[in-house]
This record gives sequence, C-alpha cells and structure tokens, in this order.
Amino acid sequence: MNDRARIVLAVGVTVLLFLGVQLGALALVEPFHDSDRQAVEDPTDPTNSAIYFAVILIATGLMLAAFKYDAERLIRGLIIGVSGMLSWFVFMEIIPPVVTVGSVNAVALLAAAGVAGALLLYPEWYVIDTAGVLMGAGAAGLFGISFGLLPAILFLVVLAIYDAISVYKTEHMLDLADGVMDLKIPVIFIVPTTLPYSYLSEGSTDGVLEDTSSSESNENASNARTTTTDEDTQLEQNGGRESGGANSGALLEQREKDSDTSTDETNEESGSDQERGRDALFIGLGDAVIPTILVASAAFFIEAGTIDVPGIALNAPALGAVIGTNIGLLILMYMVMKGRAHAGLPLLNGGAIAGYLVGALASGLSIMTALGL
Repeated sequence: MNDRARIVLAVGVTVLLFLGVQLGALALVEPFHDSDRQAVEDPTDPTNSAIYFAVILIATGLMLAAFKYDAERLIRGLIIGVSGMLSWFVFMEIIPPVVTVGSVNAVALLAAAGVAGALLLYPEWYVIDTAGVLMGAGAAGLFGISFGLLPAILFLVVLAIYDAISVYKTEHMLDLADGVMDLKIPVIFIVPTTLPYSYLSEGSTDGVLEDTSSSESNENASNARTTTTDEDTQLEQNGGRESGGANSGALLEQREKDSDTSTDETNEESGSDQERGRDALFIGLGDAVIPTILVASAAFFIEAGTIDVPGIALNAPALGAVIGTNIGLLILMYMVMKGRAHAGLPLLNGGAIAGYLVGALASGLSIMTALGL
C-alpha cells in the first residue's frame, strides 16, 4: 500500500472515530436525561458557557503547574480516573443490571474498572482510542443535555476563538501538549498508518514529526516536532513554531521515521534495511467532543425535523451539525497534510454550527429560534 493510500485510510478511520463519538452521544442523551444526569439546573442559561469556560482555563493552569513541578503522575491518575468514571456512566446505560450490589450495576462497574485498568497498565493506541470513544460520547452526551441551544453555540464560539488565540498568538498550550502527550492518556485519538506502529514503544513524543520530503528537512529533522493533545497542536521546525490546536485539541501529526533511526523493537528485530513506516495520525479528543456538544444539544432540545433512527435521538439540525463537523475535519486534515498544523476548533466548531443552522432552517425553524433566542 503506497503512502497516499495509507493516509487516506487513516483519515477514513479518523472520521469513523468522530462518528463513534457523535452517534454514541446521540444514543446517550435520552438515557442520561432519564437518569437525571443534567449537570445544571437551567440548561438555557447562557452563563453556563462562561462558567465552564472558566473551569477549562483553571484546569489548564493547574495542569501547566503540575508539569512545571513534576506532578505528571497526578495528572495521569486524574485523567484515568475521569475515564473510568465516564465509562461507568456509559456502561450503566447500555449494560442491563443483571448483577447488582446494593443499587450498583456490578457488571457496568467492572467494565469501567477494566477500561481504567487497561489505560493504566497497557495504554496501546487501540486501548486509548476505545477509551476515547467511550469518554467522548459520555462527555458530549452529558454536556449536550446540560447546554441549551444558545449556551452550546456560545460555548463552541468562545472555544474556537480561544483555540486560535492560544495556538497562533500566545502559544501557551504548547508546553501543555509536550507534557500530556508523553503521559499516554486518552486525551487523543491515535490512528496508525502502518501495522507495525506501536504507541507504547515510543518512549517520548519529542521529535515525532520528521519530514523526509527533502534533504533540507532531513538535515534538520532533529529540530522538528509536532505535538497536539486535547489542549494543543504544535510544530517546531528549524527553531520556529507553527501551531494548531488548543484546549480542546487539534489535528496532531503525521509521523514518518526511517528504519535506521527507529527505536521500535519490532522494526529492529525485522532487520530490514528499507524504510519502515511508523506513521500515525493524532487528533485531540476534545476536537471530537466539543462540536458534538451541539450535536447532542440539538437532538435533545429541538423537536422539529425528527429523523426516525433506532437507538439514537436524531433530527435534521443534529444531522446537519454531524455533517458540518466532519466536513470541517476533512478540511482540517487536508490543510495539515499540506505541511502545516492548524488550530482545530475554528474549522470543526464552525462546521458544526453552520451545519446545525442549515438543518434547523430546513426543519422550518426561524434563525432566532435556532439560535435559542
């Protein structure tokens, strides 16, 4: 399989991961509401957006401080714990309570503990991706039923602006990305483009992008780096930075390394003198979660344009947001494949909002109603 085919396949898998989060959230909105998991008393209050944005800023500051003072294990333990909790919420809705201990669904609890344990003991790329879909669907579903239409749209707009500023202007998320990537926690999706690729075999994510397209880039490969998490995307090339991504994460990287410089034990054991692909595409989990909040909110709070699909809540505005998000994703990935990393949320959130409005207008809603005004 040539390089282009591998990248196209990886892009397709990335879209499927996004769809997994989106469809999962749509399947969970009604069960979450029935289980009284709405996080706020009044989901139509626009100040909810400001409160949760402030929480994101505080969390960002705390994580940066943790990395500065060598408290990475605390961050890793916290993220794994949150992953287990969100997985438990999801499993409680999809696993029948056939075995209970008191009022606790024991099977759901064991399944969630299994997810957390796998992340702790064996955080390979497919473990992280599986946990990411569960976390993403659960988080988007919870936020979707807690944010009415106006708060959801405001939240997406504010985060898109913040994403662009933190990437292209202040660049304060770059340090956070460095720390989070090396922790091997489910804040990213990892899509290998070659079968031998192993995320566990990478001792560090420093120098993860090595552009072999020209002799000049080969000579300076040690100075090149691209890293992104649900907080950030960064590219350092020949002492400079081109960034994409922020607190929600953005498209990360395409990884290419030659066999003679590889530390992958699989490649070393093969003894091949030919270039072996250890490529992977990375994208922040937040890039899937944030726009999906509007998808879930539209499905839950709008009754017009209902589409009958078994197992999920869906209407034309929510479907429009799904389509718009994925169009934004494809454009983002195309731009990054051209050689630069970019902030993800302006395109992804912008696509979600545009698609949502098209779907809402097609359902007969006025623009004011669609905006929650």
